[in-house]
Amino acid sequence: MKGIIMRDAISNAQKEALKAKDKTALSTIRLITAALKDRDIAARTKGSGDGISDDEILSMLQTMIKQRAESVKLYNEGNRPELAAAENEEIRVIQQFLPQQLTAAELEEAITNAISETGAESVKDMGKVMGVLKGKYAGQIDFGAASGEIKSRLMQNS
Repeated sequence: MKGIIMRDAISNAQKEALKAKDKTALSTIRLITAALKDRDIAARTKGSGDGISDDEILSMLQTMIKQRAESVKLYNEGNRPELAAAENEEIRVIQQFLPQQLTAAELEEAITNAISETGAESVKDMGKVMGVLKGKYAGQIDFGAASGEIKSRLMQNS
């Protein structure tokens, strides 16, 4: 079964949250589990009988964090600090399943290495660079931010 390591971590965290009576963690992990089941069902209809992989689970978790971060921003703008705090707590729970994020220096080095590895020379090669980074650093990079940096570097080369 694909994604067994991440699934085990999520399942174990859910058991721990239940034992600790941590309502926030439990409800957030249940949201993760529901999203995971939805993605598995979608993957099965496309012919992947095992569901989604660990990399796809990491991507799903990063999407969940981005959604909550946007909500935090909107709640803060709307002067709703209690709702922003709740979203921040959910982010904290979701982040426990992600690997350690690369530092700014490590990200710079990873981008430099990916550009040289692919021989990328222009913005047209951006997909190749992103593919290398996703393969090596799934869950460790905010690919939205990385794509801006890659694009700016490749535009300098052109």
